[in-house]
Amino acid sequence: MESGDSNIIIHVISVLFNMSWQIFWPLAFGLILSSFIRHLLPVDTVVKHLGKTDAKSLTFTTILGMVSSSCSYAAASLSHTLLAKKATLANAMAFLVSSTNLIVEMFIVLVALMGWTFLWGEVIGGLILIATVGFLFSRFYPKEVEQELRQHIESAEPTKHAHSDCGMDMSSMKHETSDCGMDMSSMKHETSDCGMDMSSMKPDTSDCGMDMSSMKHDHSMHHHMDMTAQEETGLMSKITKSAGFFQMDLAMIGKEILIGVVVSSILIALVPQEGWKALFISNDVALPTWLHSLLDVIIGIFVAMIAYVCSVGNLILAAALWHGGISFGGVIGFILADVLTIPMIGVYKKYYGKRPTKWMVGLLFLSILFTGLCVDAIFNGFGWVSTDQTVRTLNQSGFGMNMTTVMNLIFIPLSIWYYRLGKKANAGMGMSM
Repeated sequence: MESGDSNIIIHVISVLFNMSWQIFWPLAFGLILSSFIRHLLPVDTVVKHLGKTDAKSLTFTTILGMVSSSCSYAAASLSHTLLAKKATLANAMAFLVSSTNLIVEMFIVLVALMGWTFLWGEVIGGLILIATVGFLFSRFYPKEVEQELRQHIESAEPTKHAHSDCGMDMSSMKHETSDCGMDMSSMKHETSDCGMDMSSMKPDTSDCGMDMSSMKHDHSMHHHMDMTAQEETGLMSKITKSAGFFQMDLAMIGKEILIGVVVSSILIALVPQEGWKALFISNDVALPTWLHSLLDVIIGIFVAMIAYVCSVGNLILAAALWHGGISFGGVIGFILADVLTIPMIGVYKKYYGKRPTKWMVGLLFLSILFTGLCVDAIFNGFGWVSTDQTVRTLNQSGFGMNMTTVMNLIFIPLSIWYYRLGKKANAGMGMSM
């Protein structure tokens, strides 16, 4: 191997190591915090509020998205679940946007890499995007195409739930005492009844066919139940359950984040600043301000579509683009476009079909483009845009007795312990990943 090649490899490794050192503690802290929030506000508690699109439902879906995911693929799956549970398309798309762009760990890493101005740009941009998505999808998504989308979802449902509920539509179960709360007319008595002998079921309404004699009502049982309830509500129990979310998050997005850091580090190490500037329209070109901003946002979205890896890891590349000369609105457009990547579009086609996906991608593109232009106009109009001097250095060294080192010394062992705790908890529930 020649000396030049060896130096390049060493440089890439150095950049990668420094990048990993910079983002570890904010990423670990954000994921741990997110896991606690997810435990306190599970998805099912707010799904019932998403059956219509209004300011209240968009607020619910924004909060739900913020606490539910940090991975675009997981967000796509959850938004698909919301649609299957009869949430409106606008609410489902707003959830998709909020769960990939308004998440705690992303905010922390964004501040660590690029500064507070970009955090506020992301927050304001995310809120504008949610409102825009809610408006466009509720007003301009064709009803016949939405019907096609829902038919595509329903066609996959029987296969999906064939083993989980024995083919029974549990939504038809009635909560009346006359039949133990079940609509028995919907139950199948043939070979598809999952092998259950229905003849053994007792129609007696007094105990719904259950042998109540085996239940003990003595003092010792009540004492045991009280002790169990105390254990379940204890602090350690809450930490353990939250750790389960942390472990599942890392199982889903850990590889993505790692690849994102590697790819971004290679691009930052090998592509000179002049190379990034070649992508964008020079400020010396005599173009109207609005047109220059428009082109930069379009370029930012295009780069995101072909270079995206994951929401958090992509922030490193966003920092590189900013240092390369893209406008503020272009950076925000690039970050928000994590829902329009080529792999994600493939996921949408699988979930919803080709024609619904085309409309979905088109409206998301227009929403992100409008949002990027709005953010650029707002921040430039008020003079809030950061200069190069106020943005963190891309390849800053984190070694030495500084805040990064201290926080990593805390969060490296803490995150390892927390991950193992969550893995053990999930394995005990048969959910090891």
